Amino acid sequence: MSEFFDAAFGFPAMVLSAALVTVVGFWALVLCRVVAHDAFDADLDMAALGCGGLPAAVAGSAFVTVGWVLDIPATVLLDRADLPGLWFLLLSVVLLAGALTLSWRLTTWLAGRVRKRSAAGHRARRHGTAPGPPSTRPAA
Repeated sequence: MSEFFDAAFGFPAMVLSAALVTVVGFWALVLCRVVAHDAFDADLDMAALGCGGLPAAVAGSAFVTVGWVLDIPATVLLDRADLPGLWFLLLSVVLLAGALTLSWRLTTWLAGRVRKRSAAGHRARRHGTAPGPPSTRPAA
């Protein structure tokens, strides 16, 4: 367990750990109804960032969480490699950049899936094929 904490609070994962604490704090404030879940949507153009269809808070949370989940096991493996200082630092920076890049690609892929599902649901409602609310007429 100490290996996990060393990885989570050491370089390079500490960058994402701090961001993850911020994400958890934001969603705790949302659950307590102190902040609205769409508080950042008016400020950001998510379509320009490749995440159209997702609220800004959801896209940011997914980006940080996936990056953290990818970075922790890679950091543990890098620690186990027992490399000299300069190589460790260089590979740590590459690892952080790789985790963030892969996290961004997965987040934009998720946004595309949400966009497709939303568009399909909208088309089905427009054509009357989506299940609507239950009928209020009495059964015959």
